[in-house]
Amino acid sequence: MIKVGDQLPATTLMEYSEVEGNGCSIGPNAVDVQKAAAGKTIALFAVPGAFTPTCSQKHVPGYVEQADALKAAGVDEIWCLAVNDAFVMGAWARDQQTGGKLRMLADGDAAFAKATGLTLDLTGKGLGLRSNRYSMLVKDGKVVTLNVEGPGKFEVSDAATMLAQAKAQ
Repeated sequence: MIKVGDQLPATTLMEYSEVEGNGCSIGPNAVDVQKAAAGKTIALFAVPGAFTPTCSQKHVPGYVEQADALKAAGVDEIWCLAVNDAFVMGAWARDQQTGGKLRMLADGDAAFAKATGLTLDLTGKGLGLRSNRYSMLVKDGKVVTLNVEGPGKFEVSDAATMLAQAKAQ
């Protein structure tokens, strides 16, 4: 399992872009994790899947609400990862009104989850391999803090915990 002091894995995530931009076409765009994290402080949190009750009612809204405070504490970007495709993550961003405050990144084949060792096997429930719920503060691609939730918990991967950790850095 990834731990404090480790580099983020060399994987590619996907991000849905609503508008054409600098090097980004409308639709899914590849995000090289190591390149995207280089030189930045990132508050990264992962959830088992988009549109799940706890994630939609508490997790994402908490990070949206705390986005300005996290940026004031030195966080450059906030990443939300889930084992979904980029279209689902784009729809979830619209539903949650993330308004560019969060990057909603798709780990469609669970490559990032597998590379970090933070997987959750929900195949018995028909949901396949997912990501554990966790958060981490990352500086220049290196994990500074890591908060992994226990099964059925929502105690340490929330935005308030991440804000306190960002302020402490």
